Amino acid sequence: MIDTDGYRMNVGIILTNQDGQVLWAKRVGQNAWQFPQGGIKAHETPKRALFRELHEELGLATKQVDVLGATRGWLRYSLPNHLIRHHQRPLCLGQKQVWYLLRLLVGENCIRLNSDDDPEFDQWLWVDYWYPLAEVVYFKKEVYENALRELQSLLLRSKKPQKRRLTYKLPLSKGVGMQL
Repeated sequence: MIDTDGYRMNVGIILTNQDGQVLWAKRVGQNAWQFPQGGIKAHETPKRALFRELHEELGLATKQVDVLGATRGWLRYSLPNHLIRHHQRPLCLGQKQVWYLLRLLVGENCIRLNSDDDPEFDQWLWVDYWYPLAEVVYFKKEVYENALRELQSLLLRSKKPQKRRLTYKLPLSKGVGMQL
């Protein structure tokens, strides 16, 4: 769906693991890496499009992720002139996106890039939260930065404290300690 300004409505997906890393995916047949994303259909809400795209691109079901939050509004990027398909109507000048931050609740073996007949990605890996800013194509960089900055606090708040085992050494006798 393209709005009256020429921007295709879209959802972006930042999927995190328990360590706070994000899923970074390589487009089929290209050396282009990005976050999963996809268009919103006329009958869909952004959240409904999120779950459809999550299944199409990563093979994940709604119950396999926790939605930590979304950007407050649309984030836009314009396509460079050489990527605009000037012969198509309506003319698409770029994308406007609502970005969602998700946490994977199941093992990474549940991620399947081939769940759709026309897969979007052929590889993926976990990367540091800020890594995509250095690697994303230049015209998407500002949107990525804005989404990551806005959603970062949700990731930090959702981290569960790690249980740590404390070891105390009490002098019971020379050279002997006790673990609690």
